Amino acid sequence: MTTAPERTADLYPTRGTVEAITPRQDPVVWSEPGAPGPLGAGELTDFDRDGFLAVEQLLTDEEVAVYRAELDRLVADPAVRSDERAIIEPKSQEIRSVFEVHKLSETFAGLVRDPRVVDVARQILGSDVYVHQSRINVKPGFGASGFYWHSDFETWHAEDGLPRMRAVSVSIALTRNHDTNGGLMIMPGSHRTFLGCAGETPKDNYKQSLRMQEAGTPSNEALTRLAGDHGIRLFTGRAGSATWFDCNCMHGSGDNITPYPRSNVFVVFNSVDNAAVEPFAAPVPRPGFIGARDFTPVR
Repeated sequence: MTTAPERTADLYPTRGTVEAITPRQDPVVWSEPGAPGPLGAGELTDFDRDGFLAVEQLLTDEEVAVYRAELDRLVADPAVRSDERAIIEPKSQEIRSVFEVHKLSETFAGLVRDPRVVDVARQILGSDVYVHQSRINVKPGFGASGFYWHSDFETWHAEDGLPRMRAVSVSIALTRNHDTNGGLMIMPGSHRTFLGCAGETPKDNYKQSLRMQEAGTPSNEALTRLAGDHGIRLFTGRAGSATWFDCNCMHGSGDNITPYPRSNVFVVFNSVDNAAVEPFAAPVPRPGFIGARDFTPVR
């Protein structure tokens, strides 16, 4: 277990009295051109430009079945439901997310260590990486609520203390993503502009924000401008597909009012050279199961 260093200079101010736009001051792809890794030069170029990379098939059908069964086991376990790492859907009172899933389950721990996963993160970030956050998301049919538009980095910077934009996420589908069941939406290219949000961070904000985001959400005017500049991409695909995306992408997902469930496993890798410091816009860091304070590299 390592201890977070003191705060550094704030390159991305947020949670002030007004919204503030700051141009990105960090690379998107940190590795040197030609550095070895699973992604080709064209894929890295696309990721640098768009802020995301869609993978049609990361997992086989057999592997999906294993991870889906483990997700179902965790969601049905009363001990998991009573754990603070389980987030309950306000309306249905069903489990919405389970955090730190790579520590709750050796099955998902194996997925985090899989070279098809961690080696991509290392290549994009140009360093060893640790898991800043992991979770499974469960969106059953008929009313599971979505995640409103946001930049993950805004929250991780403000409330977890990540100094730089040197983190990458992967969302791996464990059910088919239709164009109707609340899939991931990203504004391509939005990762190159940091939108600092207005308003202070409430005490213990994570208890509310994991169910319904309020602090750290952009204004309608800012979202309209970003969507006009960049457009919106909706991700669909089979179970086993995956989407890699930069920490500063403006993204969200809608409610699922269809009969078709949508579940995924979500892992955030952060560079070991970008370890969390004290929060930049919150009184104390969020709990470690949401924003890790253990910076041990994935091996």
